[in-house]
Amino acid sequence: MSENNFNDKSAFIAIVGRPNVGKSSILNRILGQKITIVSSKPQTTRTRIMGVLTEGETQLVFIDTPGIHKPRTELGKYMVRSIDESVAGVDACLLVTEACRNITDTELKLMEKFEAMGVPAILAINKIDTVKDKSDLMLQIARYSEKYDFDAVVPVSAQTGSGIDQLKDELKKQAQEGGHLFDEDTITDQPERVLAAEMIREKMLRLLDKEIPHGTAVVIERMKTRDDKDIIDMDATIYCEKASHKGIIIGKGGSMLKKIGTYARQDMEAFFNCKVNLTMWVKVKEDWRNRENLLRSFGYDNNDFE
Repeated sequence: MSENNFNDKSAFIAIVGRPNVGKSSILNRILGQKITIVSSKPQTTRTRIMGVLTEGETQLVFIDTPGIHKPRTELGKYMVRSIDESVAGVDACLLVTEACRNITDTELKLMEKFEAMGVPAILAINKIDTVKDKSDLMLQIARYSEKYDFDAVVPVSAQTGSGIDQLKDELKKQAQEGGHLFDEDTITDQPERVLAAEMIREKMLRLLDKEIPHGTAVVIERMKTRDDKDIIDMDATIYCEKASHKGIIIGKGGSMLKKIGTYARQDMEAFFNCKVNLTMWVKVKEDWRNRENLLRSFGYDNNDFE
């Protein structure tokens, strides 16, 4: 916790929207550092990831939520429930949508929630680098503005960084005096083990096909820095739902598991700024996404399974 200067300002911002619109990519770009995984597959984010940006007197605390979807498992119910809890009590919401897309029922329901709660909302239209005719973007802005009185509408590209500074400026307007909530060098509330596990899961999302990555969970069993060297020894277990999935994750002669580990280790070493000795195992836990005791043991907790 930071030492409070009550002239400093802060705001809690919930990032919400449909799956795969770039919420996590925008958060990473705002922070200038990757703290949440990114994939072309929907429903990548499973938990509420908190990111912290401190610039001068202003501190913004972001809650990156899972994409809103119709849940089909107990894990899915947890993800949707975490969105509702994230929106409750924040100072503002950042609704993220894609450029040149029609308004969805999900987004309309979110706007109704904003209005019912009396929470300010800013609209970020992401992926503007894919837009060829800017007049289409202007029409989209007009359509969304007709549906809800956003405090600001900011076209951005998480890919190129275009519009991110303007978006930060608009978000900073939501901050109120009363001091900072976190130390200036804090960038996330997530434990290092959770960040490391997410780095492994991201590589599976990128390298494996179809539903296999969504049926996996990663647990860091051991994470210890050596006393005499700047090296982290890390043991990780990948849990999957079927024996056939285990074979695919491992790959012929262990080739796929080696590739997942190599890419994940590169991210870990960049983030932790030291060498990482990563060892991974793959185990089968059938239907774990519907087993509450396993969901809790894998970190999906918060008394959400009731």
